[in-house]
Amino acid sequence: MTGFARVKKSVPEGEIVLSIKSVNHRGLDMHFHMPPELDQSEAELRNLLKRSVARGHLQIHVALNRLATNAAPAPLNRTLLEAYLRAFHEAAEKHGLRGVPDLNAALRIPGMLTTGEDREPGEEVSKALLDAAEEAILSLNDARAREGAATAQELHERCRAIRELVPRMTAIRTGAIPAFQNRLRERLADLLGGAGVDSQRLVQEAAILADRSDISEELLRLSTHTTQLEQMLAAGGEVGKRMDFLLQEMNREANTILSKTGGLGDLGLTITDLALAAKSEIDKIREQALNLE
Repeated sequence: MTGFARVKKSVPEGEIVLSIKSVNHRGLDMHFHMPPELDQSEAELRNLLKRSVARGHLQIHVALNRLATNAAPAPLNRTLLEAYLRAFHEAAEKHGLRGVPDLNAALRIPGMLTTGEDREPGEEVSKALLDAAEEAILSLNDARAREGAATAQELHERCRAIRELVPRMTAIRTGAIPAFQNRLRERLADLLGGAGVDSQRLVQEAAILADRSDISEELLRLSTHTTQLEQMLAAGGEVGKRMDFLLQEMNREANTILSKTGGLGDLGLTITDLALAAKSEIDKIREQALNLE
């Protein structure tokens, strides 16, 4: 689920600013963007997030804004500067070029200036960083919970739509045997050129065809899975991954129903339309389930 939180903490060195951005993801995927002097805190931050967030792509940004009064002077790396100037003049002489070294460009060379920001921060900074992370996680999860409640409500409505489709398919399926009898009678009459058809044999053949296209078990399982899905949503907690498996089963039942309705004529077409509608609702639930933890 999506969410964003930012927390600031004052420390003797200046100010800690931590932000967490979350977007949908099938698992827990964390990416840290921190200054090098705080790298030692990444493991603790990672463990803290794992205890509170189970799913999502997280971008964690940390900044340590040092006070100007605490900032150490930026000494010049004279050895590196002399090497730069020497290389500049040698290249200019060798290739017959004219020009003067650019001091601004030289000062931007990595390592030319040492700001002192890479020194080890105090324990207060590490503690403030973890405190900021805890506050940010609480704020982030509050936002995710609000979004999750709205998503769950939509999923309940889609489950209700599927549950209403099942009895309609069941009612149509109940009238399948008479439809098979009429269809067989018409086909046999055409084949036999008007000769009589044994009614007992007709009933048997119709029953065999009806049994081959029986979808009662699939409808029952689809209804049961829908109820389980609603119960799962009502219970709350981490439901995303469990829903993935249940939705796979529901999709399988819908596909089986579609595969068994080919011989029912107009009745089959009606059931096909209803099964496709159920399958569409399942697909929409699956898309929204990616937003749930």
